[in-house]
Amino acid sequence: MEIIVTQVELPVDENLSVKKMRLIPKGVTNIEGLKRISIVTGIHGDELEGQYVCYQLSSIIQENIDQLQGIVDIYPALNPFGIDSISRGIPAFDLDMNRIFPGRIDGDMNEYIAAKIIEDVQGSDLCIDIHASNIFLTEVPQIRINQLHKDMLLGYANNANVDFIWVHGASTVLESTFAHSLNVLNTPTIVVEMGVGMRITKRYGDQLLDGIFNLMNLLSIYDDKKIRNIRKPIISDGNDDVLFLNAPVSGIFIKEKEHGSYVWKDEVIGNIVNPLSGQVLAIIQAPGNGWLFTTREYPVVSEGSLMGRILKEAVYQEVR
Repeated sequence: MEIIVTQVELPVDENLSVKKMRLIPKGVTNIEGLKRISIVTGIHGDELEGQYVCYQLSSIIQENIDQLQGIVDIYPALNPFGIDSISRGIPAFDLDMNRIFPGRIDGDMNEYIAAKIIEDVQGSDLCIDIHASNIFLTEVPQIRINQLHKDMLLGYANNANVDFIWVHGASTVLESTFAHSLNVLNTPTIVVEMGVGMRITKRYGDQLLDGIFNLMNLLSIYDDKKIRNIRKPIISDGNDDVLFLNAPVSGIFIKEKEHGSYVWKDEVIGNIVNPLSGQVLAIIQAPGNGWLFTTREYPVVSEGSLMGRILKEAVYQEVR
């Protein structure tokens, strides 16, 4: 059933509504005691990878409702105006929604909406917050975990069928984010990053779907008796595990290596060129051996732009 999580009246007879789809076992009227998983996406309006996951998850469960044993709440658009206008933040406010959680019931409109969302998701046995990268970078499917909540989340992340788990203290998992706010409230919430902004990468969505169904089976929320070949992820847990590549000059980036490639020291990742003069302005080379799990996707670069991330060979080889 469709449920309005929160709604705010706007000028000119319009409403801002955040909705969810709640799926419960067939014939069940009393849901007390049932386990619950929440699938959340669309905090950033330009990150659309989660839309495919929500669509497929809702469709598959409804077609096989007899296998559902718990509650599945699907929130496809926490920032509906952002998705409608393809804006990363909340339109008209120039505000990153993932910096206003847990919100305030007595705050302004955006803080109120954030507080109502937290109130609704809190208490889930597991929440999965699906993000894409922005329009500039492509990421392999990965889960990012704050060091503070590693013990609570690592077991879930290991079973989510992603390629990489990055335990660190980056801004995507810090205070004022949706995930951090829920984890502080003892609602386990993992953050998935995959693909690229403004696009849907179907194979990544299918990969994550397998992970979500695997987790739902483990939590006794869904039972389809299906044996899945869940990937063993690479885990980075050290502050110095990752090498960062930045543009030394501005120009147009011509990529030579795809994300997910293994690269050797000094191997060419791509070139920054000047289309007017026909010159190569800079050669972007790997500073060390390792796994290229992030690459630059958007060709226009400025000096200092992030061009990629490489997981160092020693960490990569521990798993491979």
